[in-house]
Amino acid sequence: MNKLVKLYHTLGSPPSFYRIAGYFLTPLLLLALGLTAYGLVDGLFFAPIDYQQKDAYRIIFVHVPSAWMSMFIYAMMGIAAIMAFVWRMKVAEAVMMASAPIGAAFTVITLVTGMLWGKPMWGTYWDWDARMTSELILLFLYIGVMAMYAAFDDDPRKAARLTALVAIIGLVNLPIIHYSVEWWSSIHQKSSVKLTGSTGIKDWDMLRPLLVMAFATKFYYGYSMLHRARSYLLHTESQKQWAQAALGLDTPKKQNKEQSNG
Repeated sequence: MNKLVKLYHTLGSPPSFYRIAGYFLTPLLLLALGLTAYGLVDGLFFAPIDYQQKDAYRIIFVHVPSAWMSMFIYAMMGIAAIMAFVWRMKVAEAVMMASAPIGAAFTVITLVTGMLWGKPMWGTYWDWDARMTSELILLFLYIGVMAMYAAFDDDPRKAARLTALVAIIGLVNLPIIHYSVEWWSSIHQKSSVKLTGSTGIKDWDMLRPLLVMAFATKFYYGYSMLHRARSYLLHTESQKQWAQAALGLDTPKKQNKEQSNG
């Protein structure tokens, strides 16, 4: 228990988080790139043709992982927002703000690929059913989080606290997205993969690239979030000695001090 508490305080310290996160950037990026290349090639060229949707179904290998990530990232952002709002942790603020643009990008990809997939399947690019509408609301929530922070950029701590409140309120939309196809009549198909119960995809050659892409997008999120969070901390902590050391700004001061002492 003491080790967990120590780890919590270590990761909650901006200089420690900045240093530790730096070790994971390259491995996460390599894993994301490698798995993405494998998943796309496997899914677009080697997965069998669907007997109903033919080759049009292959957009699933981009659409579904992006949809998963749009909700997963908001959940991570929401957890960070709770920590930032209640305990005012600067690292939690960094994770929250670093996650917002990544989640927004995945949500845009989800909506665009869903529209492209919907045209040949449903005969229309857009239908205001519950799943599509709630996913669009998710995009607005991401935009709202970023806009709220930008509105108070002269006071980063106040901006982070107000932004955290917006992000927390938006968490109510996640179960609506997930259960929308079950709660309301919808033209949107049921979940392709379930953690419990039978999955909609029986063929392993189809399921494999989908799972690979799911892991690839999560590794990409880890890389991009840590990279952005480190940049956020450097910006907000720019007056602190550790941040200046990380940027190499304290070198001249040390040299002048050493010369004066000499």
